[in-house]
Amino acid sequence: MAKSASEGKTIKVTLVRSAIGYPKPQKATVRALGLRRLNQTVEHKDTPALRGMLAKVVHLIRIEE
Repeated sequence: MAKSASEGKTIKVTLVRSAIGYPKPQKATVRALGLRRLNQTVEHKDTPALRGMLAKVVHLIRIEE
């Protein structure tokens, strides 16, 4: 059976730079993404809300679709 439209794509997010020295909201965004340590990778469903979070901390992360 084919993938349903509700499944959507997943995005892998890897923390490649420390959030130390960056504003509190950026640190909070990194934590909200589920990233706790350097080079940790997490997978999330591709949603507009997630894309907004990634845009705020794009300088700290690597994104793979």
